[in-house]
Amino acid sequence: MDEQAGHEAVGTRAGAIGFPRHGTSGPLNAITDVPGVEVGMRTLIAGDGPLRVGHGPVRTGVTAVLPRGRAGLGDGCAAGVHVLNGNGEMTGTAWIAESGILSTPIVLTNSHAIGAGHRGVVDWMLRERPETDVWLLPVVAETFDGYLNDINGDHVRPDTVVAALDAATGGPVLEGSVGGGTGMTCYDFKGGTGTASRLVRFAGTTYTLGVLVQANFGARPELTIAGVPVGRLLGDECPAPRRRLPPGAGSVIVVVATDAPLLPGQCTALARRVPLGLARTGTSGSHFSGDLFLAFSTANPGALASRHPGPDTERLEQLRFVPWGHLDQFYEACVQAVEEAVVNALVAGTDMTGRDGHHVPGLPHARVAELLRAAAG
Repeated sequence: MDEQAGHEAVGTRAGAIGFPRHGTSGPLNAITDVPGVEVGMRTLIAGDGPLRVGHGPVRTGVTAVLPRGRAGLGDGCAAGVHVLNGNGEMTGTAWIAESGILSTPIVLTNSHAIGAGHRGVVDWMLRERPETDVWLLPVVAETFDGYLNDINGDHVRPDTVVAALDAATGGPVLEGSVGGGTGMTCYDFKGGTGTASRLVRFAGTTYTLGVLVQANFGARPELTIAGVPVGRLLGDECPAPRRRLPPGAGSVIVVVATDAPLLPGQCTALARRVPLGLARTGTSGSHFSGDLFLAFSTANPGALASRHPGPDTERLEQLRFVPWGHLDQFYEACVQAVEEAVVNALVAGTDMTGRDGHHVPGLPHARVAELLRAAAG
């Protein structure tokens, strides 16, 4: 089996098709522009031909996000979640909704690997922090890759997740058919992993907001890029795969990170803006798509630890935060970055054939670029 980690090289991105960026990105235009955030991946690709459950073909993987990197492991971040449509799973969110705290890595994988993801995070955390009295509710989220992948074959194992976590680092992030996005389809083109970032200036400081998407959603006629109805204009030029799924089915997971100081409720408000960025790419939010979003802030280190009660822990903590009335520019940055991250995932995706000869085409770059130029006049 071909097993690959992330960060080897970054491929073609949205600018190659003439996508006009609004706002200012960070130097990598990635979630890792947020200081401390690290991303690791494991990509599993093996076999061709008819499906044999347990043998393949395999087109899947794992993406892992360390909110404060390995150095800040266990230091809780302010966090919030939002669900646009609940036909999906993201574990650990009941505790985030209760406490506003994210204190574990985030793992993205396929729908039937949630258990392996959960166990892998626990194994890794116990190895990395054996001295800690560990109580863990890992955040593991999924999208469905069963059209291309032997999803019932148990190919993602806990040690696959551990390997993705071990690979986590700062720097450029691979996009397209990598990590958890390996077998994913977006608007009936090859989708997968995408990322983008925006810079926001507030009170004399430049903050960074970054997003990472696992894009596996949308029907072909919906696809809109930079306001151009690309899916409808392409028509029969690039036939959509004949999937036995309702139009728009799949799912999308979005992780939003920022170093701006935000309260947990403000992180929830930020997560609620994610659908606005997705909508710019055309989706109407299919009933058969699980659309789940998590936002966190790496500011206020050390202030959100959930400690056991005792005399040595009896002290007040303080949180610095952006006043609610000044959040609009962060909302705008989130919407812009989410839209571009989806386009990046599509542009990075290339033709893929998986189980039973199922084929998903990559976005036709030259033709889409031509459509965008024509629309711009």
